[in-house]
Amino acid sequence: MFMIYFGIDILLHTEISWKEKRIALLTNHAATTNQLVPSRLALQKKGYNIVKLFSPEHGLDVQGADGAIMQDGLDVLTGLPVISLYNKKVTPVKEDLQDVDIVLVDIPDIGVRYYTYLWTMTYMLEACALYKKKMIVADRPNPISGAIELSEGPMMDEQNCSSFIGRWHIPLRHSSTLGELALYFNEEKNIQADLEVIRCLNWNRNDFQPSWELEFVPTSPAIQTFHSALLYPGLGLLEATNISEGRGTNKAFQIIGAPWLNTDALMQKISMELGSMLTVQPLQFIPKESKYQHQNCYGILLQVNNQHQFKAVTCGLILIKLIKDLHPDNFQWAAYPTNVNPTGNGHLDKLTGLHHSEALFNTSFNDFKITINRLTHAGKWQQRIHPFLLY
Repeated sequence: MFMIYFGIDILLHTEISWKEKRIALLTNHAATTNQLVPSRLALQKKGYNIVKLFSPEHGLDVQGADGAIMQDGLDVLTGLPVISLYNKKVTPVKEDLQDVDIVLVDIPDIGVRYYTYLWTMTYMLEACALYKKKMIVADRPNPISGAIELSEGPMMDEQNCSSFIGRWHIPLRHSSTLGELALYFNEEKNIQADLEVIRCLNWNRNDFQPSWELEFVPTSPAIQTFHSALLYPGLGLLEATNISEGRGTNKAFQIIGAPWLNTDALMQKISMELGSMLTVQPLQFIPKESKYQHQNCYGILLQVNNQHQFKAVTCGLILIKLIKDLHPDNFQWAAYPTNVNPTGNGHLDKLTGLHHSEALFNTSFNDFKITINRLTHAGKWQQRIHPFLLY
C-alpha cells in the first residue's frame, strides 16, 4: 500500500506562491503531518508566514473538557497568538481577519455531524466570504471511511434542531471529508467564498483508519482511539441520557454503564437484536469525571464485528431503547450543558436532528425498529454529495 499523504503533506512538498502572504491557520494539536509533526510547526519551519492561529472546541492543545469554554492564548510551540472560536464567539469577527490574506484550515474530523470541528469550519467559511479572504482547506481522510453507502441519518431538521452540534441538513454519519463538505456547503448554502481544497494522496475512501498504517492521533479528550471514533456516531447519543458513555475512562464511547444497569439482561437483548454487528462483554468501571464520577458502574464493552457493515447510529438508538425498556424506573433523559447550550436542554433533538425525538422511544419495540430503519436512511444524500466528492 502506498503511504497516505494528508493535504498538509502535499502543501509542504509543493512550491506555493502564497507562502509569504499573511496566513491565519485554523487548527489544533491533533492536526499533524503523516510523520506526526504538528501542522502549525511544520508550516512555520517551512517558511510559511503564519501570523495567527484559530482553535476549535477543546482548544489548541486538544485537552479542553467537552463543551468547556476555551480562552484566547499564546501557542508555546510556535509563539503565535491563538484566537479561540469556542468561547463567547464561535465565528471570527472583522478585526480577527483584517490583518490576514489567507485562511488555511487543517483540522482532523471523525465523520460525525455532532462533532463540532465541522461547524467551526463552516463559520470560518462564511467569515472568509464576508470579509473577502481566500480559504484553503488542507483535507484529511475520514477515519471511519468515506464509504457513502455507510452514511446514516437522521437528517438534520434545520428549522427545529439546528445548533452548534448540527447546523445544516446532512446525515448524522456523513461519510465525507471536511474538504468535500466545505465545497458542498459553499455551493448548497450559496456562501460564495473563494475556496480551494488541497486533496489527500493515496487515500481510498472505502478504507478505515487502521488500514492507513499511520498512528491514530487523539482528536479530543474522549476520542483517543479509532475504536471510539467508530462507535461514536451511535454512542454519542448517550450524552442525552443518564447512562455513562465512558467519559472519565480510557475507553470513552467503547463502554457504557450505570450503577443500576443489569448487564446480564442487557447483553442478552443486545445479542438478540444487534449480535450481527456487536460483540459485548461485561465489566465494571469507575469514571474519574462526568456522569457517576467516582461511582462504581456496571457496564459493557462493545466491539464492532465488521466495520465495513457496521451501522453505528442504528446500534446507538436501539441500545438506548433496550436500556430504557429494561430500566423504566432508572432510565432518564438528561440535560447536557455546554458553552453553546448553557441550559443543556433539548440535547437529544440537537444530536439526532429530530424534533421531539424523545417521543420515539415511547413506542413498542417493533414499531421503534421500523421507525429507526426509516430515519437512519440517509435519503438523497448520496446523490447530493456526489458532485463534491474528491476521492
